[in-house]
Amino acid sequence: MLENFIEKIKQYNPYYDLSKIVRAYNFAENAHEGQLRKSGERYLIHPANVALILAELELDEGTIIAGLLHDVIEDTKYTFEDIKREFGEEIALMVDGVTKLGKFTYETKEERQAENLRKMFLAMAKDIRVILIKLADRLHNMRTLKFMNERKKKEKAMETLEIYAPIADRLGISKIKWEFEDICLRYLDPEGYYDLVEKVAKKRKEREDYINYVIDELDVELDKLNIEYDIYGRPKHFYSIYKKMEYQNKSFDEIFDLTAIRILVDNVKDCYAVLGVVHTKWKPIPGRFKDYVAMPKPNMYQSLHTTVVGPKGEPFEIQIRTNEMHRVAEYGIAAHWKYKEGKTEDEDIDKKLTWLRQLLEWQRELKDPKEFMESLKIDLFTNQVFVFTPKGDVIDLPVGSTPVDFAYKIHSAVGNKCIGAKVDGRIVPLDHKIKTGNIVDVLTSNNSNGPSRDWLKFVKSTQAKNKIKQWFKKERKEENTQRGKELLEKEAKRLGYPAKEFLKTEWLNVVMKKLRFNNMEDLYAAIGYGGIALNQVIPKLKELYREEHKEKNPNVEIENIQTNVNKKKPKDKTKQGVKVKGIDNILVRFAKCCSPVPGDDIIGYITRGRGVTIHRKDCPNIQNDPNSYDRFIEVEWHVDKKISYSTEIQIIASDRKGLLAEMTNSITESKMHVTAINARTTKEKLAIINLTIEISDTQQLSKLMNKFRGFQDVIEVKRVTS
Repeated sequence: MLENFIEKIKQYNPYYDLSKIVRAYNFAENAHEGQLRKSGERYLIHPANVALILAELELDEGTIIAGLLHDVIEDTKYTFEDIKREFGEEIALMVDGVTKLGKFTYETKEERQAENLRKMFLAMAKDIRVILIKLADRLHNMRTLKFMNERKKKEKAMETLEIYAPIADRLGISKIKWEFEDICLRYLDPEGYYDLVEKVAKKRKEREDYINYVIDELDVELDKLNIEYDIYGRPKHFYSIYKKMEYQNKSFDEIFDLTAIRILVDNVKDCYAVLGVVHTKWKPIPGRFKDYVAMPKPNMYQSLHTTVVGPKGEPFEIQIRTNEMHRVAEYGIAAHWKYKEGKTEDEDIDKKLTWLRQLLEWQRELKDPKEFMESLKIDLFTNQVFVFTPKGDVIDLPVGSTPVDFAYKIHSAVGNKCIGAKVDGRIVPLDHKIKTGNIVDVLTSNNSNGPSRDWLKFVKSTQAKNKIKQWFKKERKEENTQRGKELLEKEAKRLGYPAKEFLKTEWLNVVMKKLRFNNMEDLYAAIGYGGIALNQVIPKLKELYREEHKEKNPNVEIENIQTNVNKKKPKDKTKQGVKVKGIDNILVRFAKCCSPVPGDDIIGYITRGRGVTIHRKDCPNIQNDPNSYDRFIEVEWHVDKKISYSTEIQIIASDRKGLLAEMTNSITESKMHVTAINARTTKEKLAIINLTIEISDTQQLSKLMNKFRGFQDVIEVKRVTS
């Protein structure tokens, strides 16, 4: 096995010091002697495969050695000191960074996961190779996931999809990210995965013929440029297709870009020359051109992306990049791991990992594991928008960010003194969502009283949230303490508990110790400035309250102490189309941001003084407000064919006479009613038509949308959700 392992290592890099790697291999073999994997194979197979994945990424021999030893401290008798003595402190620290916190006990799985990730990110900040080893470790475990039980398979797949695939993406290692996503899909939705594999296989020949035809057409034009280039078709990964079908409500037959065309050239100038040829030959689709060459993604990714309407009216995507950009796109941060006399180009890598330092700084104050995980997913894993300062500097922020997020990204003092903002020269409200390409100018004043608590309801980035909370924590401790007390009392009353009895000092002391505060004043202040949420305090108090009442009245089952839900409710006879669980005769209205209709998964949001607003569960406004989940309430559709609902759809098509008339005739035939039409034509001769229609359910809507998709020259039909 050793000979085979060394041969593979040499294929990736013939210049490794093989004597050191062999010594580490033998050490790992000895340490794991007698240990077996779930598959029944020798345990050594796992670290050896992890080392091979790292070698494939062309990492240095120190990382290969740490990959071979990554489970030694956790799973064998050998310690950190043993590794340090045998292989040096640098390798020992890498191994320790990958080691899980198995020796500590945590009350919940979330706490364990959050602490493991905290440790991993701290180790990453010192040496980025730690996370590369962790990704290789997880990748081999996912490749052999079939030997786990069903519960473990789903658990590991979900964790990988939510945490490790986005980390690989943020580090730019698309090679690993894509494999993670496809494996996860296979275990999370096996039926959907294998159905997709079968459909892609059936359509492969047809797609290949089409792409080859397009490539031949392009070859003729590109040869005229007299440049060196490489052109080929790139199949879309299964998870990308699945996600597109899921989120855009499309059938497999409506996915045209199963294969994208990639063109590799020698330099940036040639990238734009090729783009000019492509846009001259075929019409680009508006809004689908992205210039990641001029504005690289935070993970260093650079490429030009454009979607054009090709032969036979079928849209397809073209990616244009240099050979060096392509290497970075595949291997990300690993592509920059070059060695000079055994030392990394630390300065170069440090610049590329500024986001990691910021991430650690923002996460340090988050004590609640749930809040840590949520903020991590927002700051590390959401898509980005790229906006400009008035001087032309590019600032990247999470999608959904506002001028306040922008202000705090510039500097905390700018955020604290912010009194207004301009976007592209126009005054906008502070909760305005900024988009890629906007020029944002923050208006400040030295007479400002500081940030408003209301900002916490709409800011998106953890950096902004933390800076606002820090300001309130520092500036207004007395006010925060009083506010914290009031919030607790108000919540107790809202839930129907007698406040004095519910908020006993002895019970609050239990909560205070659990959340690691030194005194009650600090606990109240943290609640007041938003450092901890009420849902971290109330459940424990409920538990203590119920325990005491059961002791006093052992024969009484206290399940619903709340006075407002104790009474039996008569059968709901609502005519509003929606039933609110446990409540009758309540005002219900439908959110305009997502326009839910029967058939959509929905959730209710309890507003102040305006009843319950019904949103789709996938509405961004709901997903972007995790701190208000205690105001969500279960709702369900009350199906009544007499009730109609308003929804909006958008059609993009090549402009031609009679198109709008055909559409309105179809709506009339379907016995639906149009309440608004907005149609315009772009410079590229594309028609963009927005129709607001009265419908009874999503089934009726899907039929109409499918009918539109069958029309000649129609490129895209989608539902407008915000």
